[in-house]
Amino acid sequence: MKRFSEKYIIAKEKKWEVLGGGVSRKFLGYDNQIMMVRVKFEKGALGAPHQHFHTQATFCVSGKFEFEIDGEKKIVEAGDGVYIEPNLLHSAVCLEEGELIDTFSPVREDFLSGGEVSYFGDKQS
Repeated sequence: MKRFSEKYIIAKEKKWEVLGGGVSRKFLGYDNQIMMVRVKFEKGALGAPHQHFHTQATFCVSGKFEFEIDGEKKIVEAGDGVYIEPNLLHSAVCLEEGELIDTFSPVREDFLSGGEVSYFGDKQS
């Protein structure tokens, strides 16, 4: 199994991986220690409450999101960042269509395995 991405990831050459529920992603680079993922959300898409042992840092490229981390809610817009400690329960609702850049350490093996992503629910009405 390949344990690292290409040296250059040209976004326009990569297809969006549709995850369902109004969420799509593209891998932007990874190895055993780190992973960066571009994630596109339609308005109303939900990142359902979940937790993982990975450290996560997220940059909001565009749109508006309501994040909840360990019971604390905050509106995040373009240019804002989010830091999520390992094992904290967190979720997000897309209030205005947008994109996030998620970075994880270590690599998200569950993302690479090709299995179903369990924490993206149906779009909210």
